[in-house]
This record gives sequence, C-alpha cells and structure tokens, in this order.
Amino acid sequence: MPVFRLSDAVIFPSPHLSEEDGLLAIGGDLSIERILKAYSMGIFPWYSKGSPILWWSPDPRLVLFPDELRVSRSLSQCIRKGIFSVTLNTAFEEVIHSCAVIRRQGQAGTWITKKMIDAYIGLHHIGYAHSVEAWHGNVLAGGLYGIILGRIFFGESMFSNISNASKVAFVTFVRHLQQQGFRLIDCQVSTEHLRNFGAREISRSRFLQILDEFGSATQHTDFLQSRHI
Repeated sequence: MPVFRLSDAVIFPSPHLSEEDGLLAIGGDLSIERILKAYSMGIFPWYSKGSPILWWSPDPRLVLFPDELRVSRSLSQCIRKGIFSVTLNTAFEEVIHSCAVIRRQGQAGTWITKKMIDAYIGLHHIGYAHSVEAWHGNVLAGGLYGIILGRIFFGESMFSNISNASKVAFVTFVRHLQQQGFRLIDCQVSTEHLRNFGAREISRSRFLQILDEFGSATQHTDFLQSRHI
C-alpha cells in the first residue's frame, strides 16, 4: 500500500489502507480538529523531532478491556499500603512534560515533541485530553495521559520517578474507568509492560467496530473536574 500525503483538508484515508507496520499517512498538522478526526478513525500521530508528522493505524491493535485487568500480588500490596495518592487532571502539563523527558530503555529520544505537547495541552483545555497523577506526599511521582472519546480511553504515555508510581496510577485509573462504564483502553502497540496488566491484541477491524460503537467524539463531562480517584 502507498503511504498517503495529507493535504490541508482535514481528511484521512481509510485505516485499512495502512502499510504492514501500521503507517498510513504523512504530513498535515496537529490541529485539534485533525487530531480528533484521527482518533475517531483509529489513527494516531507518532513521529520524532525533525521528522514530518506520521499517522498510524496498526493491525493488530493492543487493547485492554477494563474487566480483564491483571494486578500482581506485589502491586496490590503497594496499592493497599497507600504509598501513593492518585488524582485526575490536577497536573496535566507536568505529566506530559515528564513523559517527554523520561529516559526509556532502547530509546534515544522522544516522540513527544514541543508541537505534540502544545497540541495535547490544547486538547486538555477543551476537555478531551486527561492526566492521571500519582503523588508521594506533595511530589509528583508518576502518571499518564491520554484522550477520551465516548467510552474509550486512548492511552498515550506514562512515566515514573519513583518505583511503581505509574503502575499504581494506571491500575487505579483502569478501575475507575470500569466503574464509569468504559469499554476499552487503547494501548496502540504491543509492549510486555502492558501485556502484564492483561492487555491483548485484537484485529484492526474489531478495534474499529468497537470504536464506531463506543467512541463518540464528544467531551466526557465526568472527567472534566480535577479530583482524587
């Protein structure tokens, strides 16, 4: 399949036309309208500094169904001890900047460029991008952020400055999503870390079917307020 070059018009080709590695299109911009259009079609931006914007829709897709969450005994003990308190949307900009600078094994740089940061902060201000924070006292110890459309959470990145902080944030948030009736957490591409929590691969076709049913591109008002969860 060819890789499509986007024009100024906010349109995307069918995600079924993606390359074998999931690459679908190149170019365009990171406007709020384009990003929301992409997510509503099962497409997301992922590129490095100095590269043009790349748009992806992998097949298969790694997802986590909230009722399939697995938590290790040691992590369960950590949660019960109350080492971290977990909040929602209290420090979005701190979380996304921390995700951008954290060093990751096997990665020399980051895909969370300044333009990406600015775009997702804009999405946060209008109620689509959300952060989860794990605090150790008054110190931000870890967290994650992503996009909510309808009853689907599209996870983007997480970080930890203290061992287990992002794991506690993630587990607490997934349980919260389950209570709120969420149907799916999009993990995008396969990692052992997320598989350990019960994430599994499904076909792109199945993912798009779930997205079409539960991924309405509307604000999720239940998540607009900053609070403990």
